[in-house]
Amino acid sequence: PALRFWKGIALMLLVTGLAMLIGALSNAKSPLQPLGGLLAKNSLSQQQPHASLYFKRVKSLAELDAALKAAAGKPVMLDFYADWCVSCKEMEQFTFSDPRVQSALKDTVLLQADVTANSDDDKALLQQFNLFGPPGILFFNEKSQLDTHLKVVGYQNADDFLHTLNQRGSCLPETTQC
Repeated sequence: PALRFWKGIALMLLVTGLAMLIGALSNAKSPLQPLGGLLAKNSLSQQQPHASLYFKRVKSLAELDAALKAAAGKPVMLDFYADWCVSCKEMEQFTFSDPRVQSALKDTVLLQADVTANSDDDKALLQQFNLFGPPGILFFNEKSQLDTHLKVVGYQNADDFLHTLNQRGSCLPETTQC
């Protein structure tokens, strides 16, 4: 019985490894869905592009200040992202792709600080907001002021992120600041 168990485990690992290899060879975008590239070519969803969130990139504190001034009168979400950040990829694939999240952010200016290179500007942006690295999401109100009570650090699924979005513009009971 133990030998059968280990043969079963070996077979599952072989199938998983083959799926990952085929996915890599077919330019799959995510190791979480290694055959996604093959399956999408034959699906109807490929014919109808799904809505996704579009972020304006900011590379420095000066660019962020300019983008915040340009967005005056609208709420702003600033996403700290890096190509090597697994949780950032999960946020893109599972949270930002959710239609409920997209709807909740439809009137929000979306900014993204790509800190992949870890340049001096990247470090200054992270330090300005007391973040040690991505993923981190900050929110600014319509007056371009940081909502200090809202900060997302790490991965949040769509339901948790919607809960965070619903807290925008509200004050915490223990403070008088919004």
